[in-house]
Amino acid sequence: MNILCAGAAQGLVKAFQGVFLELTGAKVEGRFGAVGAMKEALLAGEPCDVMIVTEAMVSSLQADGRLVAGSEAALGRVRTGIAVRAGDALPAIATPDDLKAALLAASSIYLPDAQRSTAGIHFASVLERLGIAEEVSSRLRSFPNGATAMRELAADRRAGAIGCTQITEIKYTPGIALVGALPEAFELATTYSAAVSATARQPDLARRLVELIAGPRSRCLREQGGFELTPTTGRAD
Repeated sequence: MNILCAGAAQGLVKAFQGVFLELTGAKVEGRFGAVGAMKEALLAGEPCDVMIVTEAMVSSLQADGRLVAGSEAALGRVRTGIAVRAGDALPAIATPDDLKAALLAASSIYLPDAQRSTAGIHFASVLERLGIAEEVSSRLRSFPNGATAMRELAADRRAGAIGCTQITEIKYTPGIALVGALPEAFELATTYSAAVSATARQPDLARRLVELIAGPRSRCLREQGGFELTPTTGRAD
């Protein structure tokens, strides 16, 4: 089974690869990255049985006939947050002024692709709204996805490094500490969904994978990993 998956759900999918193999005998091969890159891969014809991207993108791809209508299931809502290396002092970020001061004081600022990733696009707009985009541009460290950006942040040995991406990617990265979600004025909460691809080789098996990842069995792991669930999100009622 081939999955094209947003980086925000990478840790969750990897946690269930072994479970799905044990249940079905089918191996899950995942490609993870920015949602824009995942869409590009699907449209280019890359093998895909299940896709996990933003709810809005799932709906759009269903309308285009690329994903199977009615096969979607929500994993949960994910906020965008700020991270530092584990053990570093947690900067104040509760207000826009706090966040601005923290970013101006940072030695390096790690973020995912500001052109194709949900969090990267949003964070770039936050820097513009704070009026510091040009001032911090030389300290920006951009990577193809949030997971890679956070791994690089964890490896940065200079004092004062900071990062921004989806909270799920922060929580699944060793050596990283979550400071908190962006201030309310800049809040971004994105719902991610899984759906069966129109080109799935085994649609029934693909539906079982969607059910496993977004169903009751994964609820605790999703909550621990930073997904916010509601009674209608991922069958979490």
